[in-house]
Amino acid sequence: MTDDSASATERRKSEHLRICLEEPVESVDIGGPTTGLERYSFQNNSLPGLDLRDVDISTDFLGRRLSMPLMIAGMTGGTAQAAELNRNLALAAQKLGIAMGVGSQRAALEDESLAWTFRVREFAPDIPLAANLGVDQLTGDPAGMCMRAVEMIGADFLCLHLNPLQEALQPDGDPLFRDALDRIREVCRICRVPVIVKEVGFGLSADVVAGLAQAGVAAVDVAGAGGTSWAAVEGYRSEGAAKERAHLFRSWGIPTADAIVHASSQVWNVPIIGSGGIRTGLDIAKALALGADITAAALPFLRAASESSEAVERWCRARSEELRTAMFAIGAGSIPALKTASCLHRVV
Repeated sequence: MTDDSASATERRKSEHLRICLEEPVESVDIGGPTTGLERYSFQNNSLPGLDLRDVDISTDFLGRRLSMPLMIAGMTGGTAQAAELNRNLALAAQKLGIAMGVGSQRAALEDESLAWTFRVREFAPDIPLAANLGVDQLTGDPAGMCMRAVEMIGADFLCLHLNPLQEALQPDGDPLFRDALDRIREVCRICRVPVIVKEVGFGLSADVVAGLAQAGVAAVDVAGAGGTSWAAVEGYRSEGAAKERAHLFRSWGIPTADAIVHASSQVWNVPIIGSGGIRTGLDIAKALALGADITAAALPFLRAASESSEAVERWCRARSEELRTAMFAIGAGSIPALKTASCLHRVV
């Protein structure tokens, strides 16, 4: 990889960070789709049969115990600013007992001097940690690239992200997805850690989830529409006709609620991460009741991390209390009880 290519990747990372931290990129702020979670409501239970203190929000995911069903989604790395953000996220994740992913490690594979911006094990030695690469980036030796990414940060999982629309809208994108499923299948066959495949905010459809399950993935993250719009993000980086094209696709995607329902309807029984606009503990509860096993969030964590690790902790603890309260109010004392309770109804 040339120095110019590496520096271009680093510049793109910096631009993405600035835009997400400074510009209105959430779907609700730009006239895009909602998550669809607002279409559902829980039935109140005035005789919950338990005390609030009895509610247990811990859960297992891919063989690891989490203090709550929430993961810090992979977001950043490759710049000095990103290193500080990852540090704050990792410190909070370690203290909270939740999982974390890093952003795409392409920059560090292109330029080894950037690997330190992704390495967070010294701050979070015990958390479930996910490495991250884009499927479009897996060229030449896909399995070898993935193992380098995993070993670089001492990861427990590997997350491969699917972002064809973002790549098509990106001024410097690589929309190379002709044999993407074959690449994923090869990685799943060889990789020594569980492989998770995720979208970036446009949602996984039922047929895509089925194909991924058959390819051998350990879990999917539906990453539905309703949260951060990467069409909007790339629009801020574009000019002229490209900017207009990005604007056109701001409403593209499968809402998070629909993506979770579609994924959970599959016979493959692949664990599901529900993400895309998860902003409250009530969102988490609804996502789990619809079929997700855990949830994930990105932008709220990113903006909190830009302040401090303590701000990340505060945001997460607030969501945990909201989730606990919702479970108490429907009489679900555990995550399995919440997932099997028939108390969520579509209201719109």
